[in-house]
Amino acid sequence: MTEPTHRPLPAGYRLTSLTEADKRAVLEVDTWAFPSEVDLDEQVQHPLPLTWSRTFGVVSDHEDADAVPFDGAVPTVSELAAMHASYPFAEFPVPGATLPVSGLTWVGVHPQHRRRGILSAMIDVHFEQARAAGEPVSALFAAEAAIYGRFGYGQAAQDLRLTIPRGAALRDVPGADEHTVRIEKADRARHGELVDSLHRAAGADPGGHGTGVNRPGWVTRESPELQEAWWSDPAAFRRGRESQRIVVVERDGEPRGYATFRRKLSWETTGPRGTVSTGEVVALDAAAARALWGVLTDLDLTSEVEPFMIPVDDVVTHLLVNPRAAAGRVADNLWVRVLDVPVALAGRRYAGDVDVVLHVSDARVPENSGHWRLRATAFGGAACERTEDPADLSLDVRELGSAFLGGVSLASLATAGLVSEHRPGARAAASAAFGWPVAPVSSWVF
Repeated sequence: MTEPTHRPLPAGYRLTSLTEADKRAVLEVDTWAFPSEVDLDEQVQHPLPLTWSRTFGVVSDHEDADAVPFDGAVPTVSELAAMHASYPFAEFPVPGATLPVSGLTWVGVHPQHRRRGILSAMIDVHFEQARAAGEPVSALFAAEAAIYGRFGYGQAAQDLRLTIPRGAALRDVPGADEHTVRIEKADRARHGELVDSLHRAAGADPGGHGTGVNRPGWVTRESPELQEAWWSDPAAFRRGRESQRIVVVERDGEPRGYATFRRKLSWETTGPRGTVSTGEVVALDAAAARALWGVLTDLDLTSEVEPFMIPVDDVVTHLLVNPRAAAGRVADNLWVRVLDVPVALAGRRYAGDVDVVLHVSDARVPENSGHWRLRATAFGGAACERTEDPADLSLDVRELGSAFLGGVSLASLATAGLVSEHRPGARAAASAAFGWPVAPVSSWVF
């Protein structure tokens, strides 16, 4: 362990860089913060998704009460008390563009060391490091939704969880029956390039309409560590389900979509009641999506399909003849924190012309506070600069994060008293401009 730049921490604690040599200590802290049914000795055998140069710990230095003093001095011991890391997303999709984004992850504090300000100190370190790296936005998945709002993260995307009965009626789509199907064991050597290319293409143009409208939040697994960990499939983590499978649909020999899935079989007196749990369901157009869902909803010995995380506007929501039977529920997906207001706002595109002065409040990153004039043309360029002009709208950086990916409207935030309007009409115009034609989502948890 080596010492990075010092940051304010409680007495007896210090920040340290972590390396692969600290893997066991990292996993031990992680399993204290997030209890796991998988034994630590098993976990250390498998790859981690971490980029070690972006992984940091907080070490507790304390006297060893069990040690025999030497020359009157009680020896000290050091143990990992907390950690955090981030992923380098150089091409994170935002409305109409990509931006470098810091994906905050693996944030955990040992229960022995909670309520001492350690988490706050780590978040401040993360913000400073991201800004220094030229990453104007931080994004994360929140284990507990109540935690990150106080650090300025806003819920920016949702995903849909369904339970679709086997054999559910689906509407026809022209061309769906022209696809051929391959159902195989998922294997990185065989499917890695296919999955990566289809995933990127689907996020760049959801639905295959050629409009140039991308899906915000559709982040790819950019680092080799993320790729290795995503394809790792240890039995200990399957929770009684089979190894990962994949279904690939092709048209005229060209792959047009894929879905990863696992089945779990349950025998009851009425017969088999297996569950199909999907990972990613990715298609380049409606016909490919119809072909995929047709396969997933008609596997032998199964009674239901449970898509884990799909967009709230996913194709299947329109294809289901009886969507009520799918028992849909919505869950929070990405949380976004704007770290550099002018760079972030100028780096995305807008669905309408806009010229608005935003008064942004940010208690944690003072450089963001103040008045910012945002000018943009519909689906064209944008500029954002500090101004002394009076504000048209006032909001906290948390609400700016919620609206940033285009999935949460400023108008809806205003109905909750979280956005204030100072010029009539500014709220409606800005809300329309910040919106986006398709819902933001990440198809995997990072």
